[in-house]
Amino acid sequence: MDNLSFIRSTMERATSFTAVPGWGGVAMGVTAIGAAWVAQRQADPRIWLQVWLVEAVIATGIGVYALARKARIGNTPLLSRPGRRFAMSFTPPLLVGLVLTAALASRLEFGLLPAMWLLLYGTGVVTGGAFSVRIVPLMGLVITLFGLVALITPATLGNLWMALGFGATQIAGGLVIARRYGG
Repeated sequence: MDNLSFIRSTMERATSFTAVPGWGGVAMGVTAIGAAWVAQRQADPRIWLQVWLVEAVIATGIGVYALARKARIGNTPLLSRPGRRFAMSFTPPLLVGLVLTAALASRLEFGLLPAMWLLLYGTGVVTGGAFSVRIVPLMGLVITLFGLVALITPATLGNLWMALGFGATQIAGGLVIARRYGG
């Protein structure tokens, strides 16, 4: 029994988390492009922030639903060792983003939000993606690069960088995942 337990543990550590949803990523990308379009038309930065916060809730819902669906279809337990590692690596940068968003918004400092969101989300995707298929950390790196660009360009371009990072990158990566790794 000890040998079987050891073998199972070794196999779990060697496997990657394959329940990352390709079509869910595509849907998240489409909603991000829509949010960028709506947000760009807002004169009041507080309304702009509300648009992106609503988008974050929508994208999270899509992601959680698509992840659970793909895991169920693939008979992959979400709380497997690779799944837990993915979540434990992906979640902290998002929580930091939540805290910093609240702090900056309370001071009415909105200019750095696009760069910060892209950098932290990209970092989460890279670190969580270390336990997933190769395209996932690559997507995170691209999103992080859009965050760096957002950091050094005028704040008025923030919606463009978010459309490219959260939108186009998610769509492209989602299509690759759907094609190569089954939905």
